[in-house]
Amino acid sequence: MTDSKPYKMGQCRCGQVQFEVSSEPLMTMACHCTGCQQMTASAFSLSTLYPSSGFKVTQGEPAIGGLHGATRHYFCAHCMSWLFTRPEGMDDFVNVRSTMMDDAQTYSPFIETYTDEKLPWATTPAVHSFEKFPQPEDFPALLSEFAKQRHRSHES
Repeated sequence: MTDSKPYKMGQCRCGQVQFEVSSEPLMTMACHCTGCQQMTASAFSLSTLYPSSGFKVTQGEPAIGGLHGATRHYFCAHCMSWLFTRPEGMDDFVNVRSTMMDDAQTYSPFIETYTDEKLPWATTPAVHSFEKFPQPEDFPALLSEFAKQRHRSHES
């Protein structure tokens, strides 16, 4: 029997660190917090949440960057591209920087977070906006709505 899971690839800017994703995204996000602004040198960061079981680094060794706290931000040690994050207390998930994916143009943010810190001119097409981060009890409905939206877009 062959594995029919869809594999999507991503890499840092220089190509020394590469990864693959073998699961469908759970949700796409834009974060406007000042930390993301500083780490991306941009108005916000774009990311896609995946189950950890569907994510694998296939080449290179990512280095921890950012604040070096309980939430771990991983970068390429050579080109310093921010690749993915393992959020504190969420070991079952990995938050991949959408722009590191080979098909980055397909990742439009579904939610945006930390809008209370956003630059006034920064806009996204996100369906849901949160001044901070969604509450844990909000996630089941958001994940379900994102999955339904993805399913509808694949049918058309």
